[in-house]
Amino acid sequence: MSFADLGLSDELLRAVSESGYTEPTPIQSQAIPPVLMMKDLIGIAQTGTGKTASFVLPMIDILAHGRSRARMPRSLILEPTRELAAQVAENFEKYGKYHKLSMALLIGGVNMGEQVAALEKGVDVLIATPGRLMDLFQRGKILLTGCSLLVIDEADRMLDMGFIPDIEEICTKLPAQRQTLLFSATMPAPIKKLADKFLSNPKQIEVSRPASANLSIEQAVVETSSRGKRDTLRGLLRAEDVTSALVFSNRKTTVRDLAQSLGRDGFKAGQIHGDMEQPERLRELDRFKAGEINILVASDVAARGLDVKGVSHVFNFDVPWHPDDYVHRIGRTGRGGATGKAITLVTPEDAEAIEAIEKLTGHKIARSGGSKPAAVREESDEPEAKPTRGRGRRAAPKAEAPARSEAAPASEALVAREPRTPREPRAPREPRTPHEVIPIDARPPRESRNDDRRPRRDERDDGPDEGWNGPIPSFLEVRLG
Repeated sequence: MSFADLGLSDELLRAVSESGYTEPTPIQSQAIPPVLMMKDLIGIAQTGTGKTASFVLPMIDILAHGRSRARMPRSLILEPTRELAAQVAENFEKYGKYHKLSMALLIGGVNMGEQVAALEKGVDVLIATPGRLMDLFQRGKILLTGCSLLVIDEADRMLDMGFIPDIEEICTKLPAQRQTLLFSATMPAPIKKLADKFLSNPKQIEVSRPASANLSIEQAVVETSSRGKRDTLRGLLRAEDVTSALVFSNRKTTVRDLAQSLGRDGFKAGQIHGDMEQPERLRELDRFKAGEINILVASDVAARGLDVKGVSHVFNFDVPWHPDDYVHRIGRTGRGGATGKAITLVTPEDAEAIEAIEKLTGHKIARSGGSKPAAVREESDEPEAKPTRGRGRRAAPKAEAPARSEAAPASEALVAREPRTPREPRAPREPRTPHEVIPIDARPPRESRNDDRRPRRDERDDGPDEGWNGPIPSFLEVRLG
């Protein structure tokens, strides 16, 4: 099947062909015809399947007929993040270059005056994040009564970020007679409830099992320690055939520190996270796309929707807190039929998180036994042994003493170095009765040998990027009081 078989206009087919695409992906071939027939649609698809074009292409032909009016957009696309909204805008510019359609982008971090000026002229396509849209609506700068087509993209991400109440309120401002398209990687109960409430007899399309991982992505787990993670990552970046890579971390502070550390080690690395202003984020993305940097360290604010060609590797420096985020992170590689590699660094504390991911995806991830190259072991494991100089046995890495039988000789050596004759006590002690017991709380604290399990001070949790309003993942133990 070709794009010409889907009923698209000649101008649109020309733009698609000039973009280098010849055959539609499964979701595109199934979604475009019913959208052109003005039917409501629910699309369940994993990331990287061409989902964005499945609604952008038919929308361009639908909106080709009609006229926009001031402050009354003809169509609305809701996106959870600024990056996703900008990505959709790029798709409209690329595929709609032979159509005279006007477009406005409403996102935070951009001058509101310019956005209001664009709305005053009238727009055919309005791409917005819920927060900025509600802000302008409450200021009386926008009317939604003329919007005949609504797209709710990344609905499960909207749920995670707490946007569902905003979306419900936005839907009540739109005309009752409209076309609504909803796309999501998964279909949890709140999203199904939203679809039942605001979609009319929708056609449902599912191109793969929910939350399944892309089969064209080679996945692996590399076991390491909290102290050795950076050395392990550097070894992997040098040993693997990395042309361009995304490195994901759970914390914004870790993103900043890791990007700076890689830069000092000679890597061409950039960063993107929630504390950066929007123009700064876009500059980093442009540098990554242009090849000025080939490693982009990111928080989950960039995990969904980024469509950068040629990403060969995804590294999870931290195992994601939410299993769904793993699917979206690794989906940044292996896109458009290409292959890619996704490598996750795992410490002993991450065992439950990995189990949750494997349960969600139904896929057992290969461990580091055969996937970690010998060169990586030499580079990443050796630095773990350096702190032992001058610090004694406490700094010895856990990997070097996995069994008690190996620890016995060290213990005997320490005993052999003890003085052969006992020292005289400095002062006589008070005699104790045979039945006297020293309480546990009164005993001096013993030094832990598992220092490598303790997180560094600069690696402590400073909260998920962009805030967390969703349910607490089952693998996190939270105790109050």
